[in-house]
Amino acid sequence: MSSPVAVIDLDLPGPTISRHVYGHFAEHLGRCIYGGFWVGEDSDVPNVGGIRSDVVAALRAINIPNLRWPGGCFADDYHWRDGVGPREARPRTVNSHWGDVVEDNAFGTHEFMALCELLGADPYVSGNVGSGSVREMSEWIEYLTRADDSPMAALRREHGRDEPWKVPFWGIGNEAWGCGGNLRAEQFASLARQYATYVREHAGNEVYRIAAGASDHDYHWTETLMRSFDPLESGDGRAAPFQAVSLHYYTMTGPWSDKGSATRFDTDEWYLALSRAAHMEELLTRHGAMMDRYDPRKRVGLVVDEWGTWWNVEPGTDPGFLLQQNTLRDALVASVHFDAFHRHADRVVMANIAQTVNVLQAMVLTDPETDALVLTPTYHVFAMNTGHHDAAALAVHLRGDVPTREVDGGELPLVSASASTRGDTALVSLTNLDADAARTVVLDLRGRDVVGHTARVLTAPALNAHNTAATPDAVAPALHDGVRAHKRGLEVDLPAHSYVTVRLELAPADD
Repeated sequence: MSSPVAVIDLDLPGPTISRHVYGHFAEHLGRCIYGGFWVGEDSDVPNVGGIRSDVVAALRAINIPNLRWPGGCFADDYHWRDGVGPREARPRTVNSHWGDVVEDNAFGTHEFMALCELLGADPYVSGNVGSGSVREMSEWIEYLTRADDSPMAALRREHGRDEPWKVPFWGIGNEAWGCGGNLRAEQFASLARQYATYVREHAGNEVYRIAAGASDHDYHWTETLMRSFDPLESGDGRAAPFQAVSLHYYTMTGPWSDKGSATRFDTDEWYLALSRAAHMEELLTRHGAMMDRYDPRKRVGLVVDEWGTWWNVEPGTDPGFLLQQNTLRDALVASVHFDAFHRHADRVVMANIAQTVNVLQAMVLTDPETDALVLTPTYHVFAMNTGHHDAAALAVHLRGDVPTREVDGGELPLVSASASTRGDTALVSLTNLDADAARTVVLDLRGRDVVGHTARVLTAPALNAHNTAATPDAVAPALHDGVRAHKRGLEVDLPAHSYVTVRLELAPADD
């Protein structure tokens, strides 16, 4: 069998891959906020104003572009006034969605905005449509962003913040088809128009409003929202009354009642998980095609603000806290998703992995007993991909003998790839999904001269390898020497079950 060939025209840049595709999600769920981001000002864990310093440093190292908060399902039970003012005076509420635990509201609006400032990340606030009111949402955006002496700006100053914040992203509800109200598409479309109208732009703060979109393959939901926009066929202005719709999709190998184990799986389950992850390509294509019918100029963005693996919780942990381990398999699930997002950069403007700390497919895990911080294999995929942030997508045409495997009634390509360029550099991402066999891929590089290259590889001896406080580098990236010159460009060795990035140095483009 000959090697697959990846044809890349380095001189034909496509749409920009928004850095916001590498966004994150933090919900009041399990130990994501409390014990993850927030330890309190009196904690022995190093912190800045109660926010855990090592978590901030780890996320800054991967250039976190945005953070979605406070949910998730929690958002549509969250009333923002419960989380402002002196902490000792804040009311206690019940987190009925996640563990039925008492929420003391120690982490609220000011703490979240301080976290975003420490991270250098744009805040993405998810507003309450399910149990809230238009007035409540309108007053929250005023509280956050208005500069004069309006009632909400004055209240913010009473609580210690003089200057308004910038809040570029605002969610109009969350999963309105489920925990956000159990609404029908037509009901929510009307509400979304109403609520979006009152998310006003104060003091020059331009808001990108994101209406709660579909789950999985609910194309009717997407079509209903697209039909609710003001006319999109003509004009150069922004889409209105909101600017984007969302999509949620999770990868699992079983039903909701038994989603599969994070660490105990066989080879068949390995391939099934990666096949389910690759299904994102079909979802983006079909939801995108539905959006194209109403918006051929692509003025409306698609925001995949919940994605990732969802496994059974770690044995012995609270089932409502969604703590799961994160293996090499999760890392390749992430790389496959990013390849799909890159290919659809003309429509996908943001994505948010679920979730950032200690919940689902987390970037970092914090040990409650030792306070150790562990970087997960998924974290390393984000780190290896920072070169794609705000770079121009390059089409990758896989030719020749591209290996496949029959999985779940379809054919799973065992090599996944994407690429981008910025200035005199390019980044090529390559994933070998084969559990057992190494592969070699020829990069047929056209249009610009390549004058240098470096490569990194992420793999491990076992498919279920994962990092712990005792073995924090069981899965960690390393320099990769399996790249050689080839008459068509470069030849890249891909170890079995691995992720490889190749950074290209390009000769200056001709004027």
